[in-house]
Amino acid sequence: MGVGAVEKRKAVFLDRDGVLNLSVVREGKPYPPGSFSDLVVAPGVEQGCKALREAGFLLIGITNQPDVPRGITQKSTVEQINGYLTTLLSMDSIRVCYHDNADECECRKPKPGLILEAAQERGIDLASSFMVGDRWKDVEAGIRAGCSTVLIDNRYAEPNKSRPTYTVNSFREAVEVILMNARIAKMKTKIFADGADREGILALYRQPYIKGFTTNPTLMRKAGINDYAGFAKSILKEVPDRPFSFEVFADDMGEMERQAMIISQWGSNVYVKIPITNTKGESTKDVIRKLSAKGLKLNITAMMTLQQVRDILPCFKGSPSSYVSIFAGRIADTACDPVGLMKEAVELLRPNPALELIWASPRELLNIFQAEEIGCQIITVTHDILKKLELVGKDLDEYSLDTVKMFYEDGQKSGFTL
Repeated sequence: MGVGAVEKRKAVFLDRDGVLNLSVVREGKPYPPGSFSDLVVAPGVEQGCKALREAGFLLIGITNQPDVPRGITQKSTVEQINGYLTTLLSMDSIRVCYHDNADECECRKPKPGLILEAAQERGIDLASSFMVGDRWKDVEAGIRAGCSTVLIDNRYAEPNKSRPTYTVNSFREAVEVILMNARIAKMKTKIFADGADREGILALYRQPYIKGFTTNPTLMRKAGINDYAGFAKSILKEVPDRPFSFEVFADDMGEMERQAMIISQWGSNVYVKIPITNTKGESTKDVIRKLSAKGLKLNITAMMTLQQVRDILPCFKGSPSSYVSIFAGRIADTACDPVGLMKEAVELLRPNPALELIWASPRELLNIFQAEEIGCQIITVTHDILKKLELVGKDLDEYSLDTVKMFYEDGQKSGFTL
């Protein structure tokens, strides 16, 4: 940050009815409380807002209140509810749109006017902020503003016309997702998603903490992909701006080189994966050297020893950005702790800033934080492990209780008797 620059803040923008307080639901459709006496603060909101404040987020309410111009609710009632919630939850403000659809204003969600206004006034970094709502208009406003979005699914009888970054079932879960993202955002190690499931890739592309993607022939085969080039070109249209690694599938050195040249033409964000040897155990150093000299961005894969790292380092003199992938998870499968080896690999790559080390094939969520601790630049994580990210920082007593409940409920559902 330059001298005199002001660091932007992060915020959680919160819809009011159905998020901070319970909506009044009639025939599956939500309505705001008609009076102050009807106000019920939603479960977990007080504790959740406290946790968000402690994590450094501004808390700003964003609410449409068209029942005021419709003559259904008094403006004084809205202000009384907002004042109470602001004080109770120590919110920074609650901003209100008092217009109806016909007014075509810029502040009524799904338009992002109130969010943009707050960001301008308070110096908020929208890319690091979240919009939490219970209806599609909340989500759409957040998307248009450039925020990550969290939908609390209250199961209303109405369509969801927008696609949130996350969907959860409660305010507590929304807070857990936001705090997980905040913790990961502070990490220097970049998380790349490893997989070949199209829908899974696109879902993860919407996650701001996913910084790149990798795949390989084995994952593509499991996903039922038959047209390699067709799949790659199609997914690259959807993911044009984050690194994406595709692997050659040849065994002959000349054919590897030819395939690599083709793959490299698919996009400026493409890295070509070259195995450290072919199936005969013959080193691919010469292929790596030639491709690097031609300016291809490479990802050298299936590596498991420091000697392999030392052998290929001279191949990258003057090369563009490239990756060195050590399969730490497979090393761990042999009952060897990979952490020490990965530490040494970090130091081996340090003299060449164009090279980044990948902690590949992790086996558990903990590996992400081990990679961060040793200074590994990237970790590739499968979709299954990424689903566990919501557990980061979870209270262990609460997790213990969840486990007990799971065992009990499964026992009941199974109808066991003794």
